[in-house]
Amino acid sequence: MTAGIPLSSEQIDEFKRNGVLVIPGFYSPLSELLPIQQAIYAVIGQVMKRHGIPDTRPAFTPENFDVGFQPLIARARSYGGEVYDAVKQIPAFIRLLADPRHDDVFRVLRPGSIPAIAAGGYGIRIDNPSEDRYRAQWHQEYPAQLRSLDGLVFWSPLIHITPELGPVQFCPGSHSNGPVPVLTKGSDGNGRSGAYSLHLKDEENLLSRYPIIAPLPSLGDLIVVDFLTLHASGYNRSNRSRWSMQFRYFNFNDPVGMAHGWKGSFAAGVDFRQIHPELCAD
Repeated sequence: MTAGIPLSSEQIDEFKRNGVLVIPGFYSPLSELLPIQQAIYAVIGQVMKRHGIPDTRPAFTPENFDVGFQPLIARARSYGGEVYDAVKQIPAFIRLLADPRHDDVFRVLRPGSIPAIAAGGYGIRIDNPSEDRYRAQWHQEYPAQLRSLDGLVFWSPLIHITPELGPVQFCPGSHSNGPVPVLTKGSDGNGRSGAYSLHLKDEENLLSRYPIIAPLPSLGDLIVVDFLTLHASGYNRSNRSRWSMQFRYFNFNDPVGMAHGWKGSFAAGVDFRQIHPELCAD
């Protein structure tokens, strides 16, 4: 343990080396995640009620908190969008977003930093089976988020991740080479726009330089990711959505963020190309 922070010196060294770190059992499934799961179950029920769909679901359990979601989006995909927008407003989720432990982890991994929450940079992600249009392709977090070049993503699943669910993939060590130029088309021809349309320049050659890992975290585990670590969503080939939480923190003391006023990117209505033209390969 380091000054009361739930990280060992070995874990700190691992993060510095790899730009990604799995911390087992960081959150309590009972006291911290269960209220979020209960609220998701309730939100799904409210969306069903709003559209006049009879709620015949079985009673809530932590294992089936999303029961009814697949039939809901099969009826109308837009109903899933309503759930997606609603669940990020769950009070138990917002309380966890601002948990002081995130500040502590940030400060111990980034000595001298001034941690901050990236507005518009947090949510509960829902990766539906075989819905590859919304899959996050290989990217670094910074071009999509901005705020500061020095930032961390706190990623944690709301269900146990299996290979069939398409775990997130990471390239350990890829953060050490700095930001990668991107192709910034307005749309990639598959209906993608904004951050989803960014492509790494010379992606195939770039990825060949690093190993690729795909951890299988359990409920309560936390994955901390450097803003510059290359990563991508896996392909969900199960019969259930992959539910996960993302909290993005940035550093007020980062000189790059300070230079552009800690602006957000696409979610904040800012065009990345206007802030970093030198990183726009096209």
